[in-house]
Amino acid sequence: MTRSSEHRCGWVALMGPPNAGKSTMMNTLLGQKVAIVTPKPQTTRNQIVGILTESDAQVVFMDTPGIHQLRGKMNRLLLQTAWQSMDGADAILVVLDANLYVRKPDFLDNDITPLREAIRNEKRPVIVALNKVDLFADKSRMLPLLEKLAELWPQAEIYPVSALNDDGLRQMLAHIKAQLPEAGPAFPEDQVSTAPLRFMAAEIIREKLFLELRQELPYNTAVSVEKWEDLEEEGRVVIHAVIHVARKNHKGMVIGKQGQTLKKIGTDARKEIEKLVDSKVFLDLWVRVTDDWMDNEGFMIDLGMGAQ
Repeated sequence: MTRSSEHRCGWVALMGPPNAGKSTMMNTLLGQKVAIVTPKPQTTRNQIVGILTESDAQVVFMDTPGIHQLRGKMNRLLLQTAWQSMDGADAILVVLDANLYVRKPDFLDNDITPLREAIRNEKRPVIVALNKVDLFADKSRMLPLLEKLAELWPQAEIYPVSALNDDGLRQMLAHIKAQLPEAGPAFPEDQVSTAPLRFMAAEIIREKLFLELRQELPYNTAVSVEKWEDLEEEGRVVIHAVIHVARKNHKGMVIGKQGQTLKKIGTDARKEIEKLVDSKVFLDLWVRVTDDWMDNEGFMIDLGMGAQ
């Protein structure tokens, strides 16, 4: 139900299984890239805040790690981040891969098990985005999925959308804005994220790692920016960053033959970081073996994982 047209401001948690398209959806809604995107699940490891400011509302989106049932210290921290985001939200936006569940309906129950009861009795506004509808032509194939979700979460508004093509997002956004509390903006009009530039640069490097490396290796890598120098008189930014790997044999795989893989990662990341900081960038990349870092909770917290 649409409320009055007073200015609204609120926090919206993007929740859902891995690889449902949450980051792509937030980037499309904002009209610019704030969260990194790769075809691999569990790309997002932190709560990424994107701020959409329009004349009638300011919507603060919290992109979260995918809700999953995997074990391990890192996965526990990722889930902690997602659940804390949901606890602090004014509205909940559940993002689901409609194409996957149209093709494989049996996958739905397993994927939404952690969310099922958490949202069933939720009193805050719940919106379900059935994403990736651009991947199948016959939209009637969604009917069983729509019926099941309506039965599971009767209080939710359901929107078939394509985050990639910006199809259906504006109608959904209008509904989201109408559900937020009446309030003035919480952030300046020109601010699009709460993430520091150092963090965003590290994320860009990690995105290029995910895109360049094959199979499971990206999940065993992390990135930290150890030094950042703004050399205004020289018109450039100097960044020293470390790619952490969990095993000695992974180091050579990241570096590649004659350093070609690391060079490609660095070149691709530098070009995007230059757009981010609007300056020339010198990016110095090193690969370091940080033994079993995925079991080192203190190290992962230093990287920004887990509830902040």
